[in-house]
Amino acid sequence: MDTEILNTLSHITSEEQKLRDGEPLDRTLYASGHGFEIDAAKLLRQGQLITIRPHTRFVAFPRHSHNYVEIMYMCAGQTTHLIGGGTPVHLQAGELLFLNQQASHAIQRAEAGDVAVNFIVLPQFFDYAFQIVGTSNLLGRFLLGTLKNGGAEISHLVCHTAELLPVQNLVESMVWSLLHNEPGTRGANQLRMAMLMLDLLNHHECIEVQGEPGQGSPLVLAALREIEDNCRDASLSHVAERFHVSLPYLSALIRQATGNTFKELLQQKRLDRAQQLLRTTRLPVQAIAESVGYDTTSYFYGIYKKAFGITPKEYRDHLCNSDN
Repeated sequence: MDTEILNTLSHITSEEQKLRDGEPLDRTLYASGHGFEIDAAKLLRQGQLITIRPHTRFVAFPRHSHNYVEIMYMCAGQTTHLIGGGTPVHLQAGELLFLNQQASHAIQRAEAGDVAVNFIVLPQFFDYAFQIVGTSNLLGRFLLGTLKNGGAEISHLVCHTAELLPVQNLVESMVWSLLHNEPGTRGANQLRMAMLMLDLLNHHECIEVQGEPGQGSPLVLAALREIEDNCRDASLSHVAERFHVSLPYLSALIRQATGNTFKELLQQKRLDRAQQLLRTTRLPVQAIAESVGYDTTSYFYGIYKKAFGITPKEYRDHLCNSDN
């Protein structure tokens, strides 16, 4: 991270100095009422959708929730998080932690060299990222939707991104713009967030997903990755065998988490991929059908027309006429 930014974030605040001197955490800085739900209204100015603040060090931050999406970026050192009833999460320098609105967590004491920045994000800030990721990216739609809507399937995502330079650059750009109150910050950062999500999805092996015990979100994520990585030959049986669970159990988890069966999700991905190939290549329709997993062209024609209202040939002819 840029030295100037790191020095700014490393500065010991007056709140941190009091904590260092032994005073208790002042919860009124973060929340109102008896519970410890951190309130976005305490941290965001009116009209803001996103802001940042350095993580508060020199205290074991007690268990809390928040009414916004929280993203922590570890600038230097490390922090340890106790999220829900799961195992401790050790966030290292260069890594990201996404927490949805329903997540409950505590954070062990951080020292002077453990520098992190928290993004406080209202759900509507992700609307543009949703548009960019698109409905055809099942993995992105599922992850973004769960974060944005506070779904119970995923409480948090850990992104092991220390070696991903594009991610580091995008996060640093967002931090810099928010620290300096750069003009046009909201629009620029919504674009940066969308690009960040695309970079993470392009390297989805770096994403470690966790849910509350019993939710099965890692299994759902594995099934969606199976579709994204190889829609032609994707098989739910392979996922079930790999995780040593029964096929009916895994099928039920996917239906509960996404509202669709594995077969429906796979067909949606195949048709979206076929439509992309129709737009961007001159491959014959038969070759496109085979490349996405349909060996019978007539069957492909039938499900394509049912989904889009026209045949693949009609779609391509329409594109040609539009170009002319």
